[in-house]
Amino acid sequence: IGIPIPAVTYKIDPGQHVSHFAWMKILDAEHVHAVLQWPALLETLHRAFAGAFTMPQRQVLRLDEDPASRDAFALLPAWNDEVIAVKAFTYFPGNEPPHPSLHSQILLFDRRHGQPLALIDGISVTMWRTSGISALAARLLARAEARTLMVLGTGQLAPFLIRAHAAVRPLERVLVWGRDPAKARALAGQMAAELPGLAIEAVGSIEQGCAVADIIVSATGSPDILVRGAWVRPGTHVDLLGNHHADHRECDTDLVLRADVYVDTFINCLKEAGEILIPLGEGVISRDFLRGELADLCAGRVPGRSNDSAITLFKSVGAALGDLATARMAFR
Repeated sequence: IGIPIPAVTYKIDPGQHVSHFAWMKILDAEHVHAVLQWPALLETLHRAFAGAFTMPQRQVLRLDEDPASRDAFALLPAWNDEVIAVKAFTYFPGNEPPHPSLHSQILLFDRRHGQPLALIDGISVTMWRTSGISALAARLLARAEARTLMVLGTGQLAPFLIRAHAAVRPLERVLVWGRDPAKARALAGQMAAELPGLAIEAVGSIEQGCAVADIIVSATGSPDILVRGAWVRPGTHVDLLGNHHADHRECDTDLVLRADVYVDTFINCLKEAGEILIPLGEGVISRDFLRGELADLCAGRVPGRSNDSAITLFKSVGAALGDLATARMAFR
């Protein structure tokens, strides 16, 4: 679907003007899901984070002064030498069906002339980029022989995470945990049918899953600690991406202290990630405790996993550059 928008007005001769129209594409979720694929998106994300870019701090704006309300509007801008992108989303957690809690759109502009290129469904892009960043971090930090993945959370992101991680490690087994055991069993059954080469099952205990998992990915909205350091065995890679609040966290301080810790972006995690901010507030770690951000890993400015017995922890709250790279791939 295209809509013509005036882009440039050229003066031909005195008193005469001709308007040049550019077609801005409108890409829906169906298009995004149809054209994106693994492992191509992983390579696209790696190149984007390894290259030159600008990514200002994302803005999450509360829409209500009532502290009990979490209604919010957010803007995530980024640009490189090819495109400019801004994702805008609304978050209304109190919405009841048929109204979803999240709406999102991404605007893509040409970097050279500023011409609008596309309006792209943001929810689908977010699913692909979030799972892609998670898998990219695992490719850089998890042991090469990692075979067992545990996913915490049964929301719409969970299937994307399983598919993405299966593209970067030779997985043999996937464990699914959710607060609702029925949803965990349903997700395990859905993914087992889709990926018959994997043994996929629901688990009732996070602690028992941690005892065998090589990669742990937590993508929940839980305000409470789910993963404890005492449960995580040496050599495990842990990815925490569900919490975006400074006063909440998905793991305890003990896990942070035991791990080599990396973040998607310093600028956002040091504002929103309770997994990092709470230990900082407790005085048990300093800013220098963080080994690097995703761009450092992709560009080779910092080392990744140091040895097979190290615990690695990657914390992400969402990076606009990931939206840019994913949206641009869908547009191209």
